[in-house]
Amino acid sequence: MKKKFKISLAWQILIGLVLGVIVGAVFYQNENVTTYLQPLGTIFLNLIKMIVVPIIVSTLIVGVAGTGDMKQLGRLGGKTIIYFEIITTVAIVVGILAANVFQPGAGINMNELQQTDVSKYVDTAHAVESEGPFDVIINIVPTNVVSAMAEGNMLAIIFFSVIFGLGVAAIGERGKPVLALAQGVADAMFWVTNVVMKFAPIGVFGLIAVTVSTFGLSSLIPLGKLALVVYGAMIFFVIVVLGITAKIFGLNIFSLIKVIKDEMILAFSTSSSETVLPRLMDKTEQMGCPRDIVSFVIPTGYSFNLDGSTLYQAIAAIFIAQMYGINLSIMEQITLILVLMITSKGIAGVPGVSFVVLLATLGSVGIPLEGLAFIAGIDRILDMARTAVNVVGNTLSVFVMSKWEKRFDQAKFDAYMAEHKAAAQKA
Repeated sequence: MKKKFKISLAWQILIGLVLGVIVGAVFYQNENVTTYLQPLGTIFLNLIKMIVVPIIVSTLIVGVAGTGDMKQLGRLGGKTIIYFEIITTVAIVVGILAANVFQPGAGINMNELQQTDVSKYVDTAHAVESEGPFDVIINIVPTNVVSAMAEGNMLAIIFFSVIFGLGVAAIGERGKPVLALAQGVADAMFWVTNVVMKFAPIGVFGLIAVTVSTFGLSSLIPLGKLALVVYGAMIFFVIVVLGITAKIFGLNIFSLIKVIKDEMILAFSTSSSETVLPRLMDKTEQMGCPRDIVSFVIPTGYSFNLDGSTLYQAIAAIFIAQMYGINLSIMEQITLILVLMITSKGIAGVPGVSFVVLLATLGSVGIPLEGLAFIAGIDRILDMARTAVNVVGNTLSVFVMSKWEKRFDQAKFDAYMAEHKAAAQKA
């Protein structure tokens, strides 16, 4: 019997990506592309968003109720936030150093650049600027959990699920039916995830075709140096910074990337971390990370551990300053780092989050906000890279926390890696 030929998900997504680029380039600024292909991408993203909240709620309840230890949970939360803050701060510093060394904005003729309207992000940015230092903490506690779930407020969802899980653990035997229900929901939603992922190549095709058709490949040329610096800095960050971090905790960053390559390609193609959240949670648990750590760290990382986004924001801020001929002093750049550390936290669910953060940040060091309109045209291309880096950073964080808590199942990890290697050789 002949072996059945099968194309892996990663290759299917790549084929969808390439076909999308070709169709978008051929039908440049053709309204029919948006009319007929945008629904393909929108439906796929909606399918993913549909299953994210049930998975987070159910897995957190199961994980926390299974542990039932408030002290252990508090220790995990403290370590997680400390780790996230250190890594994202390093990402900001790497971005600023890269922008200073390679000067992507120097010599740019703004008359050659196409401006894009960014006014839709201004109101959101003003709201972020007006928030007090404790508003992020206050907003973690939802006044209406149903509303928080509808809005996709990740931190509020996590808070409710943790408290509910502790309550289920506290009532003992009476909580077992609730625990069984949550486990059933989790298992069912992971099955749904596998079904939804079969439509990923179609969704990627639609999203990329619309992007290329709208902005065109020619928009990359004037800002090519910025794109090269952003991509180069992100590759450096993953290989060196995350690579060293992985090594400290007994992991190999390249082995990890090989295992999550499907998720990275999907995140890169869709510019959405949400598309891979369910699969990352399932995969990291299979690789030896405890369910309660997985279900707490990964969703929290979507608000506090946006490595790629913070790195890009640092480069973009310096780029705009260079484009306007503004020479930022050391103190102004330190101020920029401190402001980015604050503004980049807790607003992951906001549309156009990187623009919102930059709008809320640039004014603090005297950089014209209008500069964002010049880079909006290639933002999607840059967003693809920062989303993929966010995925790598959040995946690594789960392993770091599991090992730091001394709860990592090395035998389960070794067995998974051996199985993955055998499957790759067979393919």
